[in-house]
Amino acid sequence: MKEKDPHNYRAVGWSMVVVAAGLAGIGLIALFIGDDVLYSDNFQRAKTAEFEHCKTLDFEGSMCAKYADRINTPISGVFTGDGQGAP
Repeated sequence: MKEKDPHNYRAVGWSMVVVAAGLAGIGLIALFIGDDVLYSDNFQRAKTAEFEHCKTLDFEGSMCAKYADRINTPISGVFTGDGQGAP
């Protein structure tokens, strides 16, 4: 019976190390998030609520300036507040 060529063992070993490191990273993230399994969902809902609040204020104020800068563009076709960026 012919023996397997051992030249691939090193590459396979490093691949196993990379996979193990990736799994360890996922485990650390799971520990960081802990009880809040809906962390990203809660984060997105909070940001959506902030955007909706700014929309009711017509994107006025310092808190809503980041949205106004993104919305007041010719590409979006939506101009709010003082109409900066209007053609």
